[in-house]
Amino acid sequence: MKTTWRSASLVATAAAVLALTTACGSQSGTQSTGSQNVGATALPGGLGSSPSLPGNGYGADSTAAPSASASAGGQSAGQLAVVDNAKLGKIVTDGAGFTLYRFDQDTAEPPKSSCDGDCAKAWPPVPAEGATVASGIDTSLLGEVTRSDGTKQLTIAGWPMYRYAKDTKAGDVNGQGVKGTWFATAPTGKKAGAALPGLSVRNDPKLGPIVVDKNGMTVYRFLKDKAWPEPVSNCTGACLEKWPVVAPVSADDTKGVQKKGLMGFTRPDGAKQMTVNCWPIYTFSGDKAPGDTNGQGVGGTWYAVSPDGKPVGAPK
Repeated sequence: MKTTWRSASLVATAAAVLALTTACGSQSGTQSTGSQNVGATALPGGLGSSPSLPGNGYGADSTAAPSASASAGGQSAGQLAVVDNAKLGKIVTDGAGFTLYRFDQDTAEPPKSSCDGDCAKAWPPVPAEGATVASGIDTSLLGEVTRSDGTKQLTIAGWPMYRYAKDTKAGDVNGQGVKGTWFATAPTGKKAGAALPGLSVRNDPKLGPIVVDKNGMTVYRFLKDKAWPEPVSNCTGACLEKWPVVAPVSADDTKGVQKKGLMGFTRPDGAKQMTVNCWPIYTFSGDKAPGDTNGQGVGGTWYAVSPDGKPVGAPK
């Protein structure tokens, strides 16, 4: 199959913020809403990326030995495929079924890779030579970029493609969301799973329907919080390091979540937090990828949230 090479420009969207109210008895409070930069490029060290990352700065420990799959960086992608992932939707894989990723600190126009050295050990670049497509991907989106070492790396819609050393078998998506800068690639070259509403519902195989945030991360409730007559969060100080608050989103930017009591409020520390049925909601730092539920039942006080705001699996 003859492949046409080109790069595609991607446009970042702007964020808009609306006023917040704390009247929980209202059917519809006003919340802030932010548009996601789906497919947008974060300038190295600038907006949209962490200015200081631990380890080697690329979401992997530079002292950790890469798994055997790291050697796949020198292997051709073969025939690219599009597969349906239960958590992320449609994602691109190589001919062996390994997920292909993109990096927010790269650029798509012009294509440029910012992942070298230890980063490239954790995230092996995918060679451009020998890559083909069967179906599901527009061949005109495929391209290549010359890396700092002179090798040619595969691009999709201008974004350089990588595998992840900690994906040890076909279908793994362990690299999704690492350090908030690495994402599986959708067939369009955009971030897989990044087009979710601000809040939506996922059917977890163990917990049933639970609420997730815009990144697909599980949302939790703290049993020591209060909802009436207005939301009160009792997670403060060091607690917030483990349980970051979910920022307010517009009720229109939700899907499957009960609208009553769906609002934002201002915490005593000045931060803005979202509620479901007036209960403050959080994510868990111990969840590393969309679909993780490692916070479920922690301390007997933290539980995933059902679409109506109830704590899933909490004691009666």
